Parts: sequence; structure tokens; C-alpha cells
Amino acid sequence: FKNCVLDSLRKRNFKETEVEKDSEWDILWADREWIYDILNHYHLQPHQKINHFRNHYELTRKDLMVKNLKRFKKQLTKEGKSDEEAGLEFFPTTHNLPSDYSLFVEEFKKNPGSVWIMKPIARAQGKGIFLFTKLAQISQWKNDFRWKPDSPQADPYVVQKYILRPFLIGGKKFDLRLYVLVTSYSPLTVYMYRDGFARFTHHRYSTNIDDITNSFVHLTNVAVQKTSLNYDDKLGGKW
Repeated sequence: FKNCVLDSLRKRNFKETEVEKDSEWDILWADREWIYDILNHYHLQPHQKINHFRNHYELTRKDLMVKNLKRFKKQLTKEGKSDEEAGLEFFPTTHNLPSDYSLFVEEFKKNPGSVWIMKPIARAQGKGIFLFTKLAQISQWKNDFRWKPDSPQADPYVVQKYILRPFLIGGKKFDLRLYVLVTSYSPLTVYMYRDGFARFTHHRYSTNIDDITNSFVHLTNVAVQKTSLNYDDKLGGKW
């Protein structure tokens, strides 16, 4: 069993101990579930560090991140900080569904012919993501969201206006993976790792209406791309 975190700590002469049995520990590398269930009832000493903030999901879950960005933007408007507010124009028009469905429909009708993308709020690897140009195309999602005996609560989604002219490399979509370590939010303290990588699609980008449902064109998730006939196991999709 290899674990880069454990290996790094052991090389620096840290020793493993049981949290429940020994309060003399310095670093705790915990699962998210432990954070949710235990940390709110656990008093940390000043020297003790853990690998998650209590409410980290306020930034890491899609719907909550959008909510907080919108709230911050409103606050800046209220305070008259127009320059700072302009710096928040980096994310497209976004709504949480089903709670904002009527607002989304109103926005959708103002922009006929535009392309939108639906994403489940808490899934990964491209699961459940799809693009659409007509309200009728999300009727299946609406049906799935309704209460059913075998599915009391289907996944809520975020819906965003799709960016039709993204940056491309070699005619293909990509996303950047950069690593940062946040040690404090007040004051904000961030360490950025020098290296990162990009994930690429294996199909050339296209805005053709016939390619709207082609995930290999629009999604950079490796879990999606590796099922493509164009996928090269030797080269992979990350550089």
C-alpha cells in the first residue's frame, strides 16, 4: 500500500497515532465524512492541523459556489465597489434547479438559440452532464426530478449558459488543473504549486448543432474521453 501523504510524513519522522486514544497529535488527514460528523464537536488545540475546513463544500459544491459568488457580487454592488465587482464577470449566467427554474426559463427566452449546459451539483467524472438548446430537451430531467417511490430525491442541477468560444489548443477543448494549498481564510493564505496539467478532449471542438450531444467534443473529463474510439492509451489525455 502506497500513500504519498503518509510517505512524506514518515520521511519527516512523524509517527501514526489514534486520535481517540491520544490527544498529542499534530496533523490529522481525515475523510470528509469525519469532518462532517466529528469536527463540529471536537476542540482542536492551536498546534493541531487537519486537511479540510469545516464548511469547505461552500466553495467545492457547484450550487453553493454559485450562491456565494452571487452573494459576494451583490455585497460589492451594495458597497459601491464597481471595480471589484467587474472582476467577478468570469462565470457565465448560472441558475440552481429546480429552485430557480422560473428565473432560468425567463433568461432562456431572452436568449433564443443559445446553448445551455446542465450539471448535477455533486457528481464527478462528467456523470449526468448534458448540453441543450430547447426547453423540451430537459423534460426528461424534470420527470426524473419528481418524487418517485424508488427515488425520493433525484439530483438537483446547476444550469449555465454554455461558453461557445472557449480557448482551444490544436482545435481541441482543454481545462487546467492547478494545485493550491489554502492554510487560512482569515487572513487568506494560499500556496500555489508550480506544476499543473491540462486535460484535453480527443475530438476537435465544434459548434455544429449536430455535435451538441457529443460528450467527446465538449467534456474534458478523462472518465468520458477514455471511452472514445479516438482515445490513445499510450498518450492519454493529460499533459
